[in-house]
Amino acid sequence: MKRKPQIAPASMPANLLLLLLFGVRVLAICPPMCTCSRGHRVVDCSARGLAILPESLQHNIHFLNLSYNRIQNLDGLLKHFDHLRTLDISYNHLHHLPVGLPRALWDIRASGNYIRQLEKNDTAYHWNLQNLDLSYNLLERAVLINNTLSNLQALNLSHNKFWTVPTNMPYNLEMVDLSHNYLLQILPGSLDRLPRLKRFYLHANRFTSLSKDVFNQLDDLQLLTLGDNPWACEDEENINHLLTWMQKTPAKVLGCPCYTRPTCGEVHLATRRTWHSAAFTEPPLGADARRPGHRVPLHAVTSGYLSKSAQLNVALINTSEAGEQVLILGGGFHTSTPHSLSTQSSTTIRTRSTKKAQPGKAHSTSHQIHKHSFEIPIWSLLCTVVICGAL
Repeated sequence: MKRKPQIAPASMPANLLLLLLFGVRVLAICPPMCTCSRGHRVVDCSARGLAILPESLQHNIHFLNLSYNRIQNLDGLLKHFDHLRTLDISYNHLHHLPVGLPRALWDIRASGNYIRQLEKNDTAYHWNLQNLDLSYNLLERAVLINNTLSNLQALNLSHNKFWTVPTNMPYNLEMVDLSHNYLLQILPGSLDRLPRLKRFYLHANRFTSLSKDVFNQLDDLQLLTLGDNPWACEDEENINHLLTWMQKTPAKVLGCPCYTRPTCGEVHLATRRTWHSAAFTEPPLGADARRPGHRVPLHAVTSGYLSKSAQLNVALINTSEAGEQVLILGGGFHTSTPHSLSTQSSTTIRTRSTKKAQPGKAHSTSHQIHKHSFEIPIWSLLCTVVICGAL
């Protein structure tokens, strides 16, 4: 009995065509205008003149750099990237933080845009977010919900237009940068629920005074910057409580109000610990690493603090032989503005200790140095005479 030949269904060519098209789509996982690495999960589309989100991005990317483009709106376009951890949308034309950002994000960098307000829904449900950078925008108001940003550790709101310190900031914050704003006051209770705050940057604002006990609840505070503010030092009634707090706090205060010295607060003569202010503001990721001819727009990296005089980093060194103590003060500062100059200075102060020098030993190390330096020319002269006599 002969078998009847099986006839392929008419739909097979169509299915084959769909399969081929789908295969091409799967292979095109890196947009042609971007560069991808690490299995196409790290995508750099910075400085490409993009006005819209590139197509063909695979859904399991971990890192997306869209900085230095012309993108105006990303609402709802990133919500399906469930594995995205770092998003850099700095220096675009955004007027608000994009709606529907992935909840898996750890790091959002949105500096250098035109964002004027931060609403509570902008950061709602971002339990995993650890770093939020909104510096160099036009922000005047920020509504934060601390219980929805429970893992947020670093918040950068510098170089905006805030008049007062935002309230209800997330309680796990360790760093807050509010420098270079128009801040005039800190409302009572604004800082009461920040027990882990370690670094607080308030320099370059418009403070003339602060309310009493405003910093008293910051038990973990280690660094505070207050310089470049027009403090009303003649108003003793309102400024004395701040000066008294600075004398008692274990935190290091840079830019002490109404003082000529730049640093006060903690006693640093017996410690070698040094600080670099506000090391949070970071440049957009890889914006010029691939295109040498591309000139990245200048932006401030807050890597230091400018006070009226140089910041002093002090170390105490003991010299055993001479029984001396050498107090070395190495001063230097870096501003947080793009066109600043950096200054380095160094001073050495020698103070005699109470320990007496042992008999027979050199009175100081400087005498030993001069003695050896004098003996070298004498030996050179004798060797020259001997050689000439032999000839």
